[in-house]
Amino acid sequence: MHTDPILLTPFFLELDNDGVFSKCGVMTYVLSLLMMVFIFEAEAWPGAISIPKHAKQEAFAGRDGVFVLVDAATGETLVSDAKAGAEKLAPCSTFKVWNSVIGLEMGKIKYPDALFWKWDGKKRVLEEWNKDQTLRTAFSSSCVPAFQELARNIGAKDMQKWLDAFQLGDRDISAGIDVFWLPSPPKRKTLLISPVEQAQMLAKLMEGKLPVSKKTLKVLDDISTLTTASGGKFHGKTGTGVDENGAYNMGWFVGWVESEGKTFTFACLLKGKGVMGKDARAATEAILSAIGLLPPSCG
Repeated sequence: MHTDPILLTPFFLELDNDGVFSKCGVMTYVLSLLMMVFIFEAEAWPGAISIPKHAKQEAFAGRDGVFVLVDAATGETLVSDAKAGAEKLAPCSTFKVWNSVIGLEMGKIKYPDALFWKWDGKKRVLEEWNKDQTLRTAFSSSCVPAFQELARNIGAKDMQKWLDAFQLGDRDISAGIDVFWLPSPPKRKTLLISPVEQAQMLAKLMEGKLPVSKKTLKVLDDISTLTTASGGKFHGKTGTGVDENGAYNMGWFVGWVESEGKTFTFACLLKGKGVMGKDARAATEAILSAIGLLPPSCG
């Protein structure tokens, strides 16, 4: 069966439609040839994962995008489009994962169901935001004002310290402590991170390779769980970007899936008119289902 991306590998290479490997970034031609030998051998490994070309096409439905999958234990990475996977963009609301982690580590948040944000009485577009929030409800509804207040409570100095410790994206918070992850207005210089970096950072987090306590990881596991089924759990966070007119044009979905004792992290990014985070989630679910990693009740 012809597949669009390569199999799981520590290297970021992709197959074009003719099955020929192309370079990514600044890799030299010689190094690419060496990697090609490695990959062709890897295709014979038992249990290797690949994405059928038709599955990605159906999931993306004609929209530009990329899907990245990382074996958290080994760091092996599958990327459907090397160029798109390396593009650095604003994380939008996917940053709520890291905002939550930092807030928990600093003791700004005590428990997932304790009062997290007291509604300020201002009516906002999403009705779910017009009430008091716990961390669980704020994470689920992606309540921007609640996480902006959390960021202000963390403060620029400590936020920068944590992002530096994590080596998260370009670590730039110069746009402002409560807006640096949000791409509106479009000319704002936000924190920038690529889809490959998103998935790999989550893999490091899951494997305990970042300075984050088990207690915090347990809370994150709890609030990010979308579905649970026999043999697996599905976690994730959406993010949505807008253009200069405020129209939706970009959707993120990042997270991890636990399947048969293994953990895979992922990042999906879609672009196009009207595209939102929910579209990236739907594409992710379709791809994970196609390769047998999505718990049965999630699809």
